[in-house]
Amino acid sequence: MFYVADKIVIAMALLRCCSASLELTAAFLMIKFGRVETALKINALLAMVGPTVMVLVTTLGLVGLAGKVSLSKMGIILAGVALIFYGISRP
Repeated sequence: MFYVADKIVIAMALLRCCSASLELTAAFLMIKFGRVETALKINALLAMVGPTVMVLVTTLGLVGLAGKVSLSKMGIILAGVALIFYGISRP
């Protein structure tokens, strides 16, 4: 089907597939339980998983780029990730 030589790309994709499976399972659980309170609890759990997956995938990507990108560009990428978290944490 797909041939990917880089193991980091495979790991990044697998993490995203796991995350997507978790999101879909949560959606079906919300429908199954049919209560707003339960759906909100499930959504709260997903709110913790999403940023964690993003950080893990970004970390894997940065590890893969470590030897290919200059230190200054790596700093810019890390600053960008930090700004994303800063932006979503402010009301």
